[in-house]
Amino acid sequence: MTPNWIAADWGTSNARFWAIGGDGTVLGERTSDKGMGTLDPSEFEGVLVDVCADWLETANTVVACGMVGSRQGWVEAPYQTAPCSVCPATMVTAPVTRVGLTVHVIPGIRQMNPADVMRGEETQIAGFLAQNPGWDGVICLPGTHTKWVHVSADEVVSFQTCMTGEMFALLTQHSVLRHSIAKGGWDDAEFADAMSHTLSRPEALAGRLFSLRAAQLVNDTDTVILRARLSGLLIGAELAAAKPYWLGREIALIGADAVSMPYVAGLKMQGVPVLRGDAKDMTLAGIKAAHALLETA
Repeated sequence: MTPNWIAADWGTSNARFWAIGGDGTVLGERTSDKGMGTLDPSEFEGVLVDVCADWLETANTVVACGMVGSRQGWVEAPYQTAPCSVCPATMVTAPVTRVGLTVHVIPGIRQMNPADVMRGEETQIAGFLAQNPGWDGVICLPGTHTKWVHVSADEVVSFQTCMTGEMFALLTQHSVLRHSIAKGGWDDAEFADAMSHTLSRPEALAGRLFSLRAAQLVNDTDTVILRARLSGLLIGAELAAAKPYWLGREIALIGADAVSMPYVAGLKMQGVPVLRGDAKDMTLAGIKAAHALLETA
């Protein structure tokens, strides 16, 4: 079999490419460490050709999502404005020099009030809905900037972004807490206790953070315990902020286990069941849904 088209998930740090057959079968998968953050707009085509040269002999159409469509990417794909369909009515075509090659870039979604944006997550949402037709509820996409997205009738109605992942990284790498937080390990009970505290009293977060450092200095508390506490404090504050999204709704969560399980545990403590979806699988399914729209246009 030979590839019919190529799917691409091009992020800030790396890129992933799939060779897709005419019947939608994945024929191959390749990755590159040449993410948007290391490239000028004129360099994207060269990376694509280097990584996918043999595929491009038969696959002249590429559908890409992610930061490739940002202002600093290959070509800026202007945001759709919520509420809007998760699958875009139109995509932007990137400039290329290779004869016969067409690269379609999926746009992100913006929200005007309160101001918010997503780029890449909309494709995962589209993939989830393609595999769960008619689903209605809230989709959580945990990560550096976690998204809570209200979806209804195949549209993104509204969404909220929380910088919990980035805050965790900053606090453990660039604050006084870096001396007290283990690089790995976990404690379920400590996470649950800390999460419950800030979920019920989010205004106490700032004061509770320094107590992590003090706990090690005064009581020689295990740094693994303190890591779980920090995660619990931050996710508890996030769940408090996002409560209008998850309370009383169907919840789906798309993400890798490492970042997803604390959210699953936190929501379970609130009696909220969660439907899981794999981020890579949902991304590919979303790109396939966008490609299908091209074929029917």
